[in-house]
Formats: sequence, C-alpha cells, structure tokens
Amino acid sequence: MAQHVTLIATAAMGLESVVANEVRQLGYEVEVENGKVTFEAPIAAIPRCNLWLRTADRVKLQVGRFKAVTFDELFEQTKALPWEHSISEDGKFPVSGKSVKSTLYSVPDCQAIVKKAIAERLKLKYGVAGKLPESGALFKVEVSLHKDDVVLTIDTSGTGLHKRGYRVNQGEAPLKETMAAALILLTNWKPEYPLVDPFCGSGTIPIEAALIGQNIAPGFNRSFASEDWHWIRNNHWNEAMEEVEDKADYDKVLDITGTDIDHTMTAAANENALEAGLGDLVTWKQMQVKDLSIQQPNGYLIGNPPYGQRIGDQESAANIYRQLGQIMINHPSWSVYILTAFENFEKEYGQTATKKRKLFNGFIETNFYQYFGTKQ
Repeated sequence: MAQHVTLIATAAMGLESVVANEVRQLGYEVEVENGKVTFEAPIAAIPRCNLWLRTADRVKLQVGRFKAVTFDELFEQTKALPWEHSISEDGKFPVSGKSVKSTLYSVPDCQAIVKKAIAERLKLKYGVAGKLPESGALFKVEVSLHKDDVVLTIDTSGTGLHKRGYRVNQGEAPLKETMAAALILLTNWKPEYPLVDPFCGSGTIPIEAALIGQNIAPGFNRSFASEDWHWIRNNHWNEAMEEVEDKADYDKVLDITGTDIDHTMTAAANENALEAGLGDLVTWKQMQVKDLSIQQPNGYLIGNPPYGQRIGDQESAANIYRQLGQIMINHPSWSVYILTAFENFEKEYGQTATKKRKLFNGFIETNFYQYFGTKQ
C-alpha cells in the first residue's frame, strides 16, 4: 500500500466549507467540491479523520478516478486499478452506485460491471481460480458517476459518522449529530460563553456543544469498518486514540443548558448525555419557551425549533417565534442562531437576521438565521 492515500470526506449540501475547515485543522490540504472535500494524506489520517470529524458524513478512500462513456471503458479502467492494495483476499466487497447526468445511467449495470472487474483483478493478483471467499473484513465499494466522470471509493467509516454511539433515546424528528455540530461550528461560540438550546428535544445540540467545549473527539465511543483492514496497522489506531485522550479537556467548565416543553424529551436528553460520558455537564430543564430566563450576558442561543410544517401547526410555531423574539430583544449581548424552514420567521421573531445561510436538514430546505449579539 502506498504511504499516502486520497481521501474524501463527504458533506451535506451547504456544509462543505465547514467540513473543509475541520480537515484543515487536522493538518491536511483540501480541494472542495459539491458534497465532498478531497485531500491527500498519510494512512494514519484514516483513523484520525474518522475519530475527529464532527460534520462529515463519511470518510471514503478514493481508489481511482477516470472518464468512461461505455461499459467496456468502465470495466477495463476499473480492472486496471490496484484493488489488491486495499481489499484482502477474503475481503467482502459489496458495490453500491449512483449516476447523475452520465452516459452510463443504469446504476445496477454499473455496479455489476465494477464488481466483476474488481473480482477479476483480485483473482489474478491473489492466484484464486474459483470464486473469491468474501468471508473477511468489509470493504464497501461505491461507483459514482457524474457527467461521465467516474469515482471509485471504499467506505472507511462503516455506519455514518453521525452515529456517535450515544443516542439511546430520540424524538420524532431528531437533528443529525453532524448537522448539530455544524450549527455550533457556524457560530463563534467559545466554551467560556453560556449556551442555551430552548428546543433541545433529545439533546443533540447541547451534547455536541459539550463535546466541542471539552475537545472530545465525536468518534471516541464507536467502531469503524477500517479498524479491520489489514493494511492499516494497529499502531495507527492506537496513536489516533492516544491523541484523542491527550487532547480532551475533561476539566473544562461549561455552562450549557437544554430545555424542552416535553419532560420525556429532557429525560431522554439526560440519558443520551450520560451515554456520551458527559455526566451532569449539561443542565436539562422542562419548560416552555415563554418561561426562558436569561441570567448572564454574552451568551449563545442555538436552536432547531418546530417548523410548523404539519397542518394546524403553523400558528403554534409562529407563536413560539414571537415569544422567543420578545425575550431575546431584552438581551442584546446574546447571539441567536435558529434553524427553521418557517417562511416568515424574521417577521414573527420581530427582527431581521444579521445573516442567513441556506442549509438542508435531511431533505428539508431550511435557513439558518443568525443574530449577532453586541458583546459587553
């Protein structure tokens, strides 16, 4: 295996720059495209990126990239790649695919051709006469075609990176952990400032804030597909885990509060925080938005309130926004960040946002409304 590899950190639409910043902070130079951040890095970056990236969906190993407009070209160029450097003789390598605006638009056909080409290459290199056993470690291959540009990758993460391993309870429409982390990183919140989420649900924003505040790696509590790969030495994983321990600041005092109207949600949030190893680092309270009480200056309110998208819910959502606006107007030193798909949010809140950013929460197009406080 080469000492350097090409990696792709995939990103939700609108979060590419946030993911790129995270990768840069780990010390790697990046190239940003729609939905992904590509970078060259040593093999040791695979454990580090999986453990540390808060906002990326996955980390993929790029095996090859080329143009193809016929199935023959796809087969021959796939077969020419050094798959034996990545996939072990007994490796399982299921192939998934996607095709956008490409001549080769049949995804099942592309998947079958790539699978056959990899199998032929591996049989040739490993001297296997019959069928490959596929009984060992998992190497999930993806063939991605966009305007006849083919990118072949292997997923190093396994389950998506939003699965931190702490969510034992959740509500109806939980915010993805990666999105929650992105919302916090899009503010200039520092651990020294108070942070409140008045719509905390199962606690994702406050929990992610606590992990950021104490510099705890989001992947510390889970496993990854590439831990089983023969060519990533155990010492790479051990060194990455040592770095995680060394950089964590477990003594950092934080002032983070999550509140919700539903007491079952604050109980669930508390369980999730305990599972994340945060003990009683976050304060959870059951309360309505109108009862929110701001005590200190210079805080941050970050929330993902109900959008009022179901029939009959529009007025109750509008009412919540009005109540929040009436409270926060009296706390000009606070910065307020709200993610919502509600069209007239600024009108109901009673103030035009300093800045707004379009983000996709799952498949829902939302705006991230940002009100910058005047620090005292």
